Amino acid sequence: MANAGTLKVCVAGAGAIGCTVAARLAMAGASVNVLARGAALKAITANGITLSDIEGEHRVPVRASSQAGEFGVQDIIFVCTKAQSLARILLDLQPIIGPDTVVVPMVNGVPWWYFHGVGGRFDGRTVQALDSSGELAKMAPLEHVVGCVVFITSEVIAPGVVKSSTPHLLIFGEPNNTYSARLEQIKTVFEASGIEARVTDQIRDPLWAKMIANLTSNPLSVVARATLQDIYTDTGLKRIAIKILHEGLTVAAAYGARIQYDPHTFMELAAGMGAVRTSMLQDYDKGITLELAAIGDAFMELADLMDIAMPVTRDIVSMARFLGQQREMEVVNA
Repeated sequence: MANAGTLKVCVAGAGAIGCTVAARLAMAGASVNVLARGAALKAITANGITLSDIEGEHRVPVRASSQAGEFGVQDIIFVCTKAQSLARILLDLQPIIGPDTVVVPMVNGVPWWYFHGVGGRFDGRTVQALDSSGELAKMAPLEHVVGCVVFITSEVIAPGVVKSSTPHLLIFGEPNNTYSARLEQIKTVFEASGIEARVTDQIRDPLWAKMIANLTSNPLSVVARATLQDIYTDTGLKRIAIKILHEGLTVAAAYGARIQYDPHTFMELAAGMGAVRTSMLQDYDKGITLELAAIGDAFMELADLMDIAMPVTRDIVSMARFLGQQREMEVVNA
């Protein structure tokens, strides 16, 4: 891989996370190409990305196109999209994935590569809720993939305009639980970006923490139209969130995950995020298909493999799915 100053970096997806990462990397001097479409592409082409975060407001010019091939082969590709859009975007990215290209999915929920690279009785298994045909694994083979756990909360205010009110943190790790030179290279890319980057040889541990955070907050936020602060402080919603939390922790323990925080601390930290609207609630409001396959269905699939029941989670996910489908129809028929 090239040195940090000459790396060719693509951010695939111009939503809240994609714009935040692209803007911050460009501000640090990286050569950033953004794969975007529609209104986002028009806005970014004309005005760059506008990012408002805890350090102020930034307007950052970046190169953007709807045709990935225009960028040439890239050193690192950060895939910032919804799980249900992965097949389409990975197909679009094929022309710019070279022999040494690193593909970093920045996607909520269980990753499609979860069972790849660590051995054991499930090694190489396909997560059916995400990649039943195995096409994701074919388009982004394991040797190209670096895992990433995203702790960035941001919201699209308008195409190419993003707001974030919390610190930015990314954790990177190899799916086969090793340290590698490319992990350090990725970390170096972020050093001057204002995004804290950490590397680990146990990527599934922070991944489980994030998966559980998504599970306790996203579907419930849709059912209750609630912010994170509401979910983790309101007496009734907090009681439901705790039940989902314990169901999630039981599954994590069955897979040998080491969660850094005890349940009480987990709830306190989540409440401290403030009146943040989850990405799923944002999608619900827009009438976009909810990311329930990765955040809910895949999690419950992992639970089923261990014969663990998740009754509260299952009910909340079912309600969120119904409401999301109703909202999609409202938007289509408006």
